[in-house]
Amino acid sequence: MVMPRIFPARKGSLDREGALFDIGVKAALLAWGLVTAYPIWYVIVSSLSSGSAVDIGAVWWKPIGLNLDSYRHVLAKSQFWVSYGNTFFYTIAGTAYSLMISTTAAYALSRRAFRARKVLNLALSFTLWFQAGFIPLYLNFRSLGVINSRWGIVVSFGVQAFNIILMRNYFESLPKELDEAAKIDGANEFRVFTDVYLPLSKPAMTTIAIYYAISRWNGFFWSMVLLKRADLIPIQVYLQQMIIQEQISLENASLVGGETFSFATLKYALIVCSIIPVIVGYPFVQRYFQRGITVGGVKE
Repeated sequence: MVMPRIFPARKGSLDREGALFDIGVKAALLAWGLVTAYPIWYVIVSSLSSGSAVDIGAVWWKPIGLNLDSYRHVLAKSQFWVSYGNTFFYTIAGTAYSLMISTTAAYALSRRAFRARKVLNLALSFTLWFQAGFIPLYLNFRSLGVINSRWGIVVSFGVQAFNIILMRNYFESLPKELDEAAKIDGANEFRVFTDVYLPLSKPAMTTIAIYYAISRWNGFFWSMVLLKRADLIPIQVYLQQMIIQEQISLENASLVGGETFSFATLKYALIVCSIIPVIVGYPFVQRYFQRGITVGGVKE
């Protein structure tokens, strides 16, 4: 027996509560967005301000003493452009290599006829929980001869287990009828992989490529440890050298007092230059980050 509601809900009150909830959520997200975006905005306006205004803490929301001297000084250094070129090389070549290894490995691990499939999947998942540590990894890299090697950086960090698992799950979610139809037409495993699975996996491949590209672009620690030559370091290591070792501050100690820039504005200008490609490219790849949450999450 269904008891009648004593106080039936009014449609108007529910709509009003829903509207208030939406406003509250949007206001909270807007406030959170402003809080997270302010550090980037502060770096940008500080890099465009005079050195004295930044040093005394007068810059908050807009540039004070607008000038581009910090950018002129940073862009005039040849080492900056060498490091920038190295970063693009490590990102493009590394992403292509990682994507090739990850897709082929994921396809093999998604094949039910592959006898070692369960053992290798378990070994792959094991690496997500346990790692050898920095010292054994460094000794391994040294024995492989990848120190001060441009291609060593590309090959040594070729794959991530999480991305292989994502790609494997996506392959497993594709209809098996496509696989069977291709084999009936005489296609071998390689043709099935290249002509059937890869064309259908562009969303997943794009998502994983973005993950790899961001990891390569932001790569810092191992590049700093393995690359000792100035002509091989990426922009992140060069940024560390300028900030921690204060190379620019030492080179221009006699100029800072009489110029419109300071060591702080030079650091901010370099930071802005190093993140410009990410800021420009993010709006075009944002939708793939959203897809990446559900890649491989639905199975037939």
